[in-house]
Amino acid sequence: MNLEKIRKEFPVTEELIFFDHARVAPLPERVRKVVTEFVDDATRFGTAHYETWMVGIEQARKSFARLINAETDEVAFVKNTSEGLSIVANGLDWKSGDNVVIPDIEFPSNVYPWWNLKRLGVETRMVHAIEGRVLFDDLVKQVDARTRLISISSVECNSGFRCDLNRIGAFCKEKGILFCVDAIQSLGLLPMDVKRDHIDFLSADGHKWMLSVEGLGGFYISRKVLEKVYPVTVGWGNMVNAADFMNYEFAFRPDAQRFEEGSPNTMSIHAFGAALDLLLETGIENIEQRVMALGDTILEQLQKRGLKIYSSTQPEERSGNIAFVMNQDVSRLYDWMLENKVKITVRDGLVRLSPHFYNSEDEILRCFDLLDKYLKN
Repeated sequence: MNLEKIRKEFPVTEELIFFDHARVAPLPERVRKVVTEFVDDATRFGTAHYETWMVGIEQARKSFARLINAETDEVAFVKNTSEGLSIVANGLDWKSGDNVVIPDIEFPSNVYPWWNLKRLGVETRMVHAIEGRVLFDDLVKQVDARTRLISISSVECNSGFRCDLNRIGAFCKEKGILFCVDAIQSLGLLPMDVKRDHIDFLSADGHKWMLSVEGLGGFYISRKVLEKVYPVTVGWGNMVNAADFMNYEFAFRPDAQRFEEGSPNTMSIHAFGAALDLLLETGIENIEQRVMALGDTILEQLQKRGLKIYSSTQPEERSGNIAFVMNQDVSRLYDWMLENKVKITVRDGLVRLSPHFYNSEDEILRCFDLLDKYLKN
């Protein structure tokens, strides 16, 4: 991996040390270029090149499908992770007494859509995590004959714990339980295979590790379960005759596009496609290897200083997020680091570093030098 060449794709490196990709990532140069070209085209020519825009949308759809090893007709564009999860939660035919199982350390996107089902008599069972780890045995203990669905993050947002999707998915398949994944903290960083892991539904906004803009992401629904989810948001775009506006026929598309109810967010989809192309060109396995190596350096620096590491250090449980605890007051740490041109997250009593593949070991050492200075103040 040519780090010098890669870093030229990220102008943020000229301004900041950016270790906050688990929050909202900076945009690569090629994404900026695609957005600028789209705006210029729409400004100068209006919709004269609309057909070309649609080609770009379908290219982005193919790229997202490739990223997760899905078929192209199994993916749709959504405005964020919450929308994708809500499509599932609101579209399934629930019965009073059904239950859903989720961990108790999920980002709210994977909590409130299920809690919202209480009005239908559906129970949400919360699995207690232990020091940021969601243990398989604890997860399955919550399952009974009325469990319809397990929903979990591929990577937990604060701890960075990497869930064993394959083991959970195999369990769900064996028990006839639907399996839903919030993948926003892993897509673009860790390999994803929805077929191998028996995933029925997956949702992820593009603004974190996938290096795209906020407000546009991907949603996956397996062909096997497509008819189990009713589109509750309905418009012209859901329909078989979507392009034949005045031919009214209430018949949903036979694929995942039945969940795209209206006009697409064309510019953002083009941005998403450009970011995905960068990731796929680089290779997700290469990205994972690089980020894990950077994580090794971070862990070494934390251990050298005797700081308590909150994230799991077991290789199979690690991701790009590394969180730790400081005994000192951290109320000023975020602002102080940003004043010194380092972007991190300080939240829920944790300090979290989340570098991406273009970051360097020198940036990590600079970050810890600054941390030492903060601790001395």
